[in-house]
Amino acid sequence: MQLRFVGCGDAFGSGGRLNTCFHVTGREANFLIDCGASALPALKRFEIDRNAIDLVLITHFHGDHFAGLPFFLLDAQFSRRTRPLTIAGPQGIETRLAQVMEALFEHSSKTKQRFELSVIELQPEQSRSFGAVTVTPYGVVHGESGGPFLAYRVEAEGRTLAYSADTEWTETLIPLAHGADLFIAEAYMYEKVVKNHLSLKTLEQHLPAIGVKRLVLTHMSDDVLSRLEDIAHLAAEDGMMLLI
Repeated sequence: MQLRFVGCGDAFGSGGRLNTCFHVTGREANFLIDCGASALPALKRFEIDRNAIDLVLITHFHGDHFAGLPFFLLDAQFSRRTRPLTIAGPQGIETRLAQVMEALFEHSSKTKQRFELSVIELQPEQSRSFGAVTVTPYGVVHGESGGPFLAYRVEAEGRTLAYSADTEWTETLIPLAHGADLFIAEAYMYEKVVKNHLSLKTLEQHLPAIGVKRLVLTHMSDDVLSRLEDIAHLAAEDGMMLLI
């Protein structure tokens, strides 16, 4: 399978990076993980066929991970999409999606789509299959508003991808990413420990227990971006592609 970082930035666009959105494709799989506010123009910039995407997984309801959905759905409607689409995420996603659509485009949540749209709630540690893709959510720690907060372990076509989402260190990251072919991990700060976010040094302390095969860093603030030359791990960039 192939992963493309459509956007790998934090909420504030540090380093000029776009909001979080990852595109994963394979023989059968074609899905997004998160759909931040800048996702639609980024998908178009990288010439990704939006109407071929079957599934959008949302980790939480902060704008840099979720606010691109109204634009994505309206673009699908106006481009006459006919392929069914599933959006899956934390408890309350259907209500939150309607709220953000109304906030950005009045009456848009009541528009009947030309395509079949399913909005599915996911529960921590309860696996769910969507065609060729099996998703296991894990609860993570990222504050008290904008949640619930989920990280994802995704299995498709014989490969395993794990994504920490936004979180401070929590022991659930060990089973989330253990033995995964690729672990996409937040590294918001370099060394300083801040509430609700993960620092690179904290992550490094736990890498032996996680036992991941490959690691790539994402959601980096200027504190980390300014030190990339001294960091041994692969750091995501907008547009970067990896084979899983």
